[in-house]
Amino acid sequence: MSGNVSPDQGFALQYDEPIERALTGIEKLLKARYTFSKRMIALLLLQEEAEIIKMAQLREASFPQIFAIIQNTRSKYKDPLRYVITLQRQEKANDILSQVISDSKKTTRLQSVLDRITIQPLTGIPILLVVLYYGLYKFVGQFGAGTLVDLIEGNLFEIYINPWVNQFVAKTIPWHALQTLLAFDYGIITLGLRYAVAIILPIVGTFFLAFSLLEDSGYLPRLALLVDRLFKKIGLNGRAVIPMTLGFGCDTMATLVSRTLETKRERVIATLLLALAIPCSAQLGVMIGLLSGRPLALATWAGFVILVFLLVGYLAAKIIPGEMPAFYMELPPLRLPRISNILEKTISRMQWYFLEIVPFFILASVLIWAGNITGIFDAIINGTAPLMQALGLPTEAAEVFLFGFFRRDYGAAGLYDLQKGGVLSGVQLVVASVTLTLFVPCIAQFAIMIKERGWKTALAIAGFIFPFAFLCGYILNLILSLLGVVL
Repeated sequence: MSGNVSPDQGFALQYDEPIERALTGIEKLLKARYTFSKRMIALLLLQEEAEIIKMAQLREASFPQIFAIIQNTRSKYKDPLRYVITLQRQEKANDILSQVISDSKKTTRLQSVLDRITIQPLTGIPILLVVLYYGLYKFVGQFGAGTLVDLIEGNLFEIYINPWVNQFVAKTIPWHALQTLLAFDYGIITLGLRYAVAIILPIVGTFFLAFSLLEDSGYLPRLALLVDRLFKKIGLNGRAVIPMTLGFGCDTMATLVSRTLETKRERVIATLLLALAIPCSAQLGVMIGLLSGRPLALATWAGFVILVFLLVGYLAAKIIPGEMPAFYMELPPLRLPRISNILEKTISRMQWYFLEIVPFFILASVLIWAGNITGIFDAIINGTAPLMQALGLPTEAAEVFLFGFFRRDYGAAGLYDLQKGGVLSGVQLVVASVTLTLFVPCIAQFAIMIKERGWKTALAIAGFIFPFAFLCGYILNLILSLLGVVL
């Protein structure tokens, strides 16, 4: 469409008057030979394609005049020329389609109303809160992390599987070291598989189900438009809502998806925020499940983490140099989700969970077992006792952060055990939850950060997050203690 088309081939796409005048002026100044038509080169120059700009600088003696035309044309629009040209192409394409295609499924009045209210802040934010309340709090937090976990972990594993495994291993295996590898406190079956299957699996399953429903309904692109203005304050735009939302499923996968963001600056900021303040589905579900019985504690945890997310994003946007790209996104129609699509996506993601995540839980159990029998485990816990004391936490909480070093959701499952054992008060539970949420990225996410952002950036992010997480925990504990808050 953007090329110069002769009359016998169809038509030449006409842009508005300032762009057409600029194209004509640039075409007259182009003297070198190019593979594409002069109109195509002029369009690419107007859109400031980096390679074409470099090529023209080398080949065209009149490049200063060409650049002056580009700057003059740019000044006539409030949006970047790339966006303006793309929008005009889309309008022409829609006009052509309307002449040759009739849609039997006309947009209903209800769809039009829903389209409008989901992207307007006045109505869109309450809708988002309703989605979060019923989708995350009620379905994932209370049903997944509460009802299902109690059923599988509380009844199946604690009453039947773990006692039977402990008894069987004690009778059949004479070596104590091998016994503790498979069973008892840190065994692969009694700890690693229990965490993976009994605590994390039902939470991940309910989250993936809720996420697939939102995805299939067409709501997520509208959420991107809704948060675009807010995200611009933290150096991102609405498009970043996709990796951020995926981060609530798996931060590792979301870090990979961040490559779709336009600029290096955006990708670095998104990676930092994913590693710092976006809990994965399992961790999020456990946190909501732990705190759902204490609404004030849940609100404190969520509010503090959101505040950290916005503050760090705002400061990163100020410190990290770079240009903010324009944001535009095509909105798919809202529709009733298809059950077949939801089930297919959920099952696919559950398969990914088993293949990718369960081995990490088993590996973590082996490493913890090795650290326990060599004494390294106890030495680390004793060494971090002053740090736990500074956070107002009992020494046993050090195990949670040690678990979280391997995987943050593994640490969240350890926090679940402490809370169930009555070790933590309400304030301690919130402080531990906040610190663990902001804790260093898991091994898998750190490996992807190295692959996507490089060693220097990945180490810089991890080096910032580790002390920052404990500093935030210390500040939160200090504030709650000084105010005498009881959660």
